[in-house]
Amino acid sequence: MTAAIAQFPPVNPDNVNAVYLTADDLKVAASILYNAYFDDPLFVDIFQAEKEGYENRLRSAIREELNAFWVAEQPMIGLFEGKRMLAVACMISPDAAFGAGRYWHWRLKMLLTAGLFGTRQMVEKEERVRASIPASDYHMLSFIAVHPDHQHLGIGHKLMGAIDSVLEEDPKSEGVAVYVTLPKCRPFFEDGRYQMVRDLEVGHVTGQVMFRPK
Repeated sequence: MTAAIAQFPPVNPDNVNAVYLTADDLKVAASILYNAYFDDPLFVDIFQAEKEGYENRLRSAIREELNAFWVAEQPMIGLFEGKRMLAVACMISPDAAFGAGRYWHWRLKMLLTAGLFGTRQMVEKEERVRASIPASDYHMLSFIAVHPDHQHLGIGHKLMGAIDSVLEEDPKSEGVAVYVTLPKCRPFFEDGRYQMVRDLEVGHVTGQVMFRPK
């Protein structure tokens, strides 16, 4: 059962703009991501949905991830209609200093909120995905989500275009990688010219590593 999000008026996609998130946007971004990833098989497995406290562990993990992204100045993109956030994407740039290990304070906070097992699984997932990518310098798409009230309106494709713009702004980047665990999401990435690299099992979940060359 996902968390309830307030209903809003219909969106005109022509009035949607992509901007980098500010610190004030992180709370809303976390809410959108929480609803998007609540039923994701990988997060269900990593944060042990069958055990009490899954919702709190997932919320805490997403919050700590966003905070770590903000501190490390990693690209976080939001799609807005006016002041209303419709979608969000979080990426890791080719700078290897911000990798699967994150910073020591991220590890400590994740251990306290998500637990040892969840923290280890998140780190392992990223390390194994990175080992599969046929490039040296590239972006990693860690999170991507559209507000549930605004799906199937072309918002996701606008977000994909914003991701492409980030790649074009970084001359070092060779492309962008993503680990897809929901079969229904794979056609979306295929439409965005992401190519299948390999199947990859993390924990008890098998997903697809995909890569879009620049």
